[in-house]
Amino acid sequence: MARVAQAREAGDPDVLVSSIPYARFLGVTAALDAGQLLGKLSFTPRLIGNPVMPALHGGTVGALLEMTAMLTVLWQVPGVGVPKVINLTIDYLRPAAAEDVLARGTVTKQGRRVVNVFAQAWQRDPSRPIASANAHFLIEPLQDGAADRTG
Repeated sequence: MARVAQAREAGDPDVLVSSIPYARFLGVTAALDAGQLLGKLSFTPRLIGNPVMPALHGGTVGALLEMTAMLTVLWQVPGVGVPKVINLTIDYLRPAAAEDVLARGTVTKQGRRVVNVFAQAWQRDPSRPIASANAHFLIEPLQDGAADRTG
């Protein structure tokens, strides 16, 4: 997990995001806000799912939530490999306007093999989320000399 160590050392979670091709394709970035990882989906017209409103495609908002939850595990849980999704439940609370989306994840429970994360996405006001997610990840402790599985 050399990339995770590199990102932590630099204090820049975007180092992790840059190694995920789908994140780069969507325009997802990550930064720290008061010590917490903050995911960002930058608006671009190709992300619009409903041109009448216009509203962002729900799948892109869901992808942001999933990535933010996974990155939260990598950032906050030391000594684990890339988390594997067990399940992910997304609640779409209101339409996502044609503008940037921010997301934050919180580890709600961590066991030896499973981590639960709650994530919320919002646009202008964090108190008015547009979507939320509950994610469960399978984690495995890294063995000494383990290969970097993030790229």
